[in-house]
Amino acid sequence: MLLSKVKRRVRPKKRAILFALSSILIIVAVTFSIGRYWVEIIEKYQEKQELEQELTALKEKEEELQVDAKKLQNPDYVARYAREKYLYSKDGEYILQIPEE
Repeated sequence: MLLSKVKRRVRPKKRAILFALSSILIIVAVTFSIGRYWVEIIEKYQEKQELEQELTALKEKEEELQVDAKKLQNPDYVARYAREKYLYSKDGEYILQIPEE
């Protein structure tokens, strides 16, 4: 009878240890999954901020280009721009370049 009592006492300990180990394993797996999702969320948030900054810069660039396009519709502006940028001259004009300091 003593032998059967010892066996009964050992079994609950094994079950408790098995339950504790499986619980710890499940907790670690769930924590790892949640952590992975948080890292992904943070990365997406940072990417969103970078893309919003890029979008703002591109919108500013688009506005500048639209202003330039409107200016290029004016023939006087085009003529002045060509003379300044590409050193074209009218008949009888001389172009002198002054070095910038």
